[in-house]
Amino acid sequence: MIDVVVVDDQALLRGSFRVLVDSAPDLRVVGEAGDGATAVSVVRETSPDVVLMDIRMPGVDGIAATREIGASTGARVLILTTFDLDEYVYSALRAGASGFLLKDTPPAELLAAIRVVAAGDSLLSPSVTRRLVAEFARTPEQREVRLEGVTEREREVLTLIARGRSNAEITAELHMAPGTLKTHIGRLLHKLQARDRAQLVIAAYESGLVTARS
Repeated sequence: MIDVVVVDDQALLRGSFRVLVDSAPDLRVVGEAGDGATAVSVVRETSPDVVLMDIRMPGVDGIAATREIGASTGARVLILTTFDLDEYVYSALRAGASGFLLKDTPPAELLAAIRVVAAGDSLLSPSVTRRLVAEFARTPEQREVRLEGVTEREREVLTLIARGRSNAEITAELHMAPGTLKTHIGRLLHKLQARDRAQLVIAAYESGLVTARS
């Protein structure tokens, strides 16, 4: 069973998400919150697998809450927003979010996204990757990331991940078995202290391995 906490400042939306999530036999809502501060408390109390997180909320917003949840719990955060061009996408991913979806995403896709994130993968579509790249192009201040200990093959894998390639595309381009790719990704996660694929994309750009123009 995958435990979920729903965070949104609109009670009607929270209720709708609860009904949807609880309708799936393998998912259940274990808590709700209407603001970021309450979200952090609820997550610490319930220890969910996934948090559905709104970004724009009064008081502590979704980005600050995501950062705190990522630093102090094992829950994975799936960001939900109304706007496709939300300027907070980059900040949310950098804060530790494992995925990003629009609130008008079809119900079946939202449930599938929860399962993907709960399994330890990230939900980072090519459109979101492009937005992340654009943000790096205009944001001069970046933390320094070193790729010490990362092999040449792992650098190739990391580069393709940062460019939004799927696992199937990477294995085809590098003539690599799926199991071998998973091993490389696992090693990259460990070496770069990344939670998931989304964090690997950020590390690739902040290390200088990939640039917005490459």
